[in-house]
Amino acid sequence: MTLDEIIERALAEDLGDGDVTSLSIYSPGMTGKARLLIKDEGILAGIPVAQKVFSRVDPSLQLTLYKKDGDPVKKGDIAFEVEGSVLSILSAERLVLNFMQRLSGIATSTARIVSELKGTKAKVLDTRKTTPNLRELEKYAVRTGGGFNHRFGLFDMVLIKDNHVDMAGGVINAIKAVHRYLEKSGRKGLKIEIEVRNLKELEDVLEYGGIDRIMMDNFTPENLTEAVHRINGRFETEASGGIKQDNIRSYAMTGVDFISVGALTHNFRSLDMSLKVTG
Repeated sequence: MTLDEIIERALAEDLGDGDVTSLSIYSPGMTGKARLLIKDEGILAGIPVAQKVFSRVDPSLQLTLYKKDGDPVKKGDIAFEVEGSVLSILSAERLVLNFMQRLSGIATSTARIVSELKGTKAKVLDTRKTTPNLRELEKYAVRTGGGFNHRFGLFDMVLIKDNHVDMAGGVINAIKAVHRYLEKSGRKGLKIEIEVRNLKELEDVLEYGGIDRIMMDNFTPENLTEAVHRINGRFETEASGGIKQDNIRSYAMTGVDFISVGALTHNFRSLDMSLKVTG
C-alpha cells in the first residue's frame, strides 16, 4: 500500500462526510495558524507524511518548517507552523498527530538503543513486528533513529526459522530445500539467513554452509560469544530474542554483526506533541 493510499483510507476513517464540530463553529472562509508543539524529548520523524496529509486535505495550506526528520527535539520546540483554512487544519490535525507521534516514538526508541552500541560494531535491526499496512513508515522511522532495516517482508530474503527447521527435519535439510527452490524458481540472488537455537545446530550449519547469515536466537551473551568465535567471520552474525535497551550492550560486546530488536516497532512510547491553533 502506498503512502497516498494509507492517507486516503485514514482520512476516510476519521473524517467521514465532514468534521461536524468544526463545521458548526467556523465559517468556511475563516483562516488561521497552528503550530506543532513538542511536549517531550526525543527524535522527530514524520514531517514528509504530515506534509502529504495537509496537502491532501487542502493544497492551499502553507507549511513553514522549523525542524526536519532526525532532529533531536525537546519540550517547547516548534516543529512547524501551518497556515490557511481553520477547517482544513482541524480536519488534518488528528491524522498528522497520529502519524508523527508514532513515528517519532519509534525513532526516539531506536536512537536510545543505538546509543548503547557506541564503541562496538553491532548494528540494530528492526523486524516484521510492525503495524499492518504501516510497515514502510515504521521502518523509515527506524532508519531515522539510526537503526537499520531487516527484510521488508517474506519475499525479499530467505529466513529459515525454527518452525522451518523442525518441519524439514533439521538445519541441513532446510538449507538444501531452500537451495532447490531458489534454483528451480530462478531466485538464486536472494540472501539466505538461518536461525539456530543452540551450539549443536550452529555446528551443523558451519559444517554444511550454503547460507549468508546466522541468527543466534535466545542465546545468552556467553553462548553468543562462543558462537561468534566459532563462526570466525565465515558468515554474518545476528543475535535475536529478548534483547532490550537495558541488556543490548552485553550482546553487542560479543562481536556480533547485527542485533534484531522487535520492540523497536511493537513496544515503544509515542512522542508527546500537539497541534495548537495560534490565531
